[in-house]
Amino acid sequence: MDRPAWAPEGVDMAQPSPARMYDALLGGSHNFEVDRRAAQRGSSLVPDLPRLALSNRAFLRRAVRFLLDQGVTQLIDIGSGIPTAGNVHEIVRERSSPARVLYIDIDPIAVAHSRAILVGERDYGAIEADLRDPADLLARIRDTGLVDLGRPVGILMFAVLHLLSDDQRPAAKVAALREAVAPGSYLALSHLSSAQRPEDAARLGASSAVGNGVGIHFRSRAAITEMFDGWRPVEPGVVEVPLWRPVSDRDRHEAPGRSLGLAGVACKA
Repeated sequence: MDRPAWAPEGVDMAQPSPARMYDALLGGSHNFEVDRRAAQRGSSLVPDLPRLALSNRAFLRRAVRFLLDQGVTQLIDIGSGIPTAGNVHEIVRERSSPARVLYIDIDPIAVAHSRAILVGERDYGAIEADLRDPADLLARIRDTGLVDLGRPVGILMFAVLHLLSDDQRPAAKVAALREAVAPGSYLALSHLSSAQRPEDAARLGASSAVGNGVGIHFRSRAAITEMFDGWRPVEPGVVEVPLWRPVSDRDRHEAPGRSLGLAGVACKA
């Protein structure tokens, strides 16, 4: 298998990556055949899976705009994935905001692409770090000098926590980040859920573990709501992804009652 010019050395092209699978669902071009097969396998089980990916991106746009409207000028996108249309820093530019943006991902291809589009930028950056080790992740954030954790930040965690197993205690990872940031900081989070469609969630979860080795963990509404413990929820609370403050029909990529994801935004008092 020939290695594309955009793929860093050392990347296993035979192993699917959540970031590249997501890119494939969004119609992107920076993925391998193994990623496309994995995405197609999921779509064959649940045909509206690409609509969920689009719905999640629409939530990202709404949540980032909301945080900018609250005066947040530092955004940390954890599990940022492969850059695609409507990136966080592009939304910042649309609003002519002075906000700084730091992208973080465990996938070296995602980080390499983020750095490539940010060449020459002083207010935006990208680093490789692992959410499973919050202490190291926070140290790497501080080392960039781009973000001051002593001032309010917006922590963005879109479609990343469901990649952690229960044994890896995702709620505890969120709590560790909450303890490290200043009052007035915000958390914006989306997560795959079994709440609306338990049978589809079970099929996709089993397929992800057996078919491609990428464990995806659909969680209940209660388990996802628990991740906001210690934060003050923003209305309308934890809801289906397309129902978090939609501003137009373009935000409704999924029908209410059918989303496989839940989302919410909250503030640290």
